Parts: sequence; structure tokens; C-alpha cells
Amino acid sequence: MHFQKRITVLLLMISLLFTACGSPNEQPSGISEDPVVTKPPEFIEDMNGVVIPNYDVETAQYDPALFSADENGRMVYADSSITTLTGVDVSSHQKKIDWKKVAADGIDFAILRAAYRGYGSKGLLVEDERFKENIKGALAAGLDVGVYVFSQAVTEQEAVEEAEFVLDLIKGYELKYPVVFDWERYNNEDSRTYYTDSATITACAKAFCDRVEAAGYRSMVYLNLMFGYYEYNLEQLADIDCWLAQYSSAPSYYYHYRMWQYTCKGKVDGIGGNVDVNICLYDYAGEEMS
Repeated sequence: MHFQKRITVLLLMISLLFTACGSPNEQPSGISEDPVVTKPPEFIEDMNGVVIPNYDVETAQYDPALFSADENGRMVYADSSITTLTGVDVSSHQKKIDWKKVAADGIDFAILRAAYRGYGSKGLLVEDERFKENIKGALAAGLDVGVYVFSQAVTEQEAVEEAEFVLDLIKGYELKYPVVFDWERYNNEDSRTYYTDSATITACAKAFCDRVEAAGYRSMVYLNLMFGYYEYNLEQLADIDCWLAQYSSAPSYYYHYRMWQYTCKGKVDGIGGNVDVNICLYDYAGEEMS
């Protein structure tokens, strides 16, 4: 979403919020003390009273109040009926990883960057420099594994190309976690994706995930609050699992997700420096593909 579109969205949200709350010190003549405010049907309020787009899709199944950090700073969920697992997601930025130490430090799964497309006009698609090393090491240490592609696709054809690229990379490896489409906007006018509109981003995500599912793998879309509400049309992605990125003490995302990346500053034995840490609220390793 380029700058002008972002401003439009923010102004719309502010306008809607102001209309809903009103001014406490002004009461136009002829209006009752408790006027009924009718918001546009395409918008609703979330649990915090924030106005968001109203998508006809499944809403979040988890109570934010039941999330808490354990003695190691890792998120747990206080409902024994929900399976929860702890995982990391890594790329070549984490450099050399001791996967045996990672597994011994209470990590259940790893989502590995398999490939990425460059920001520049050529948009070169390349394999992550440590992908093979990471997938072999994680599997050998007994971790369940999924992969992601950092996408800068600007057409459905490019998204399918990315899917084909990663499908070729994961041949011969056992994946129990999804193949993830991670499209992120680089806020520089020289970026190939800077002016890409939400309809195109949604179409790219769907094209990628459809190709992954056709190959027999589970697909997933990575998103934050802005992407979940304003970049993606969730109704067109209703059958695709979501991986939420929100760095907070509890998630506030209104719509359904199955995995939550809650920090980018986690500490895990065997990984130098900071690492993304996630809580997964679904047992992918134990599911039966339908």
C-alpha cells in the first residue's frame, strides 16, 4: 500500500472511530442523548473497539487473556484442549545453528526460509544460502519442519514461479508444517513491490498457495495486522491458514490464525543473537491431510 493509500485508510479509520465515539461536549439540537450511530456495514469493531474491515471469514478462536509467558519468556496458552507447540523461524541471517541444542531447549518445530526474491527491478529468485544445511540439521535433531518463501511477486505468474521453486527445493524432505507465502512491502520507491495493490497481493498469495496445495503440501500465509485487515482480501483466502506476526503480550487480531510469531528478539540455545519465536496452536505433525 503506497503512501497515499495508507493515508486514505488511516483517515477513514479515524473518521469512523470519531463518528462512533462522538464529541462528549457537543450535542446537536434535535438529537437524543443516546443517538444510534450506524456504521457502514463493511466495517465492524474488534474486541478493543477498533474499527476494522468486516470479512465473512472465521474469527479468532483463542482468548487473549489465556496467553502468558512462562519462566523462559515463551508463550503458553492456558487451555488444555488446545495443542500448543513452540517453534522458531530462521534464515541465513541466523548463520550457523546448532540444531541439537535448539531441540534440547524446548523447541518443537522450525520454519526455514527456503528462498527469497530480491527487492530490485529484476526480482531475482534465489535459494537461501543456508537452507539445505538448516533443513538437514533440523530434521536430524528431531524437529518438525516447515518452510517459507520471502516473496516480492508482482504477478500471479511470479507467485507460481516461487511456489515451483520451493517445491523443487523440498523434494526428498519430510515436511510436517506448512509451506508459507511471506509477502512483505519494502517502503522504498525503488522497490519493485512499492506500488503493488492489495488485489494483486491477494491474487499472488492465492496462486502460490493453490500451487502448493496441488502438490500435496499444506499452505499458509504470513501476515501482520495491517496485511490482515487492509492488504489481503481475507474472503479470497478463507481456506488458507494464517500465521500472525504481532509483537505483544497477547494477540489482538480479530480473524482466525493458527500460529503466532510473538517476538523477533527471542533467545534459544544453539542460535546466536535474536531469533523469531512462535507458538503454534494446531498440531500439524499429527493431522491427517484431507
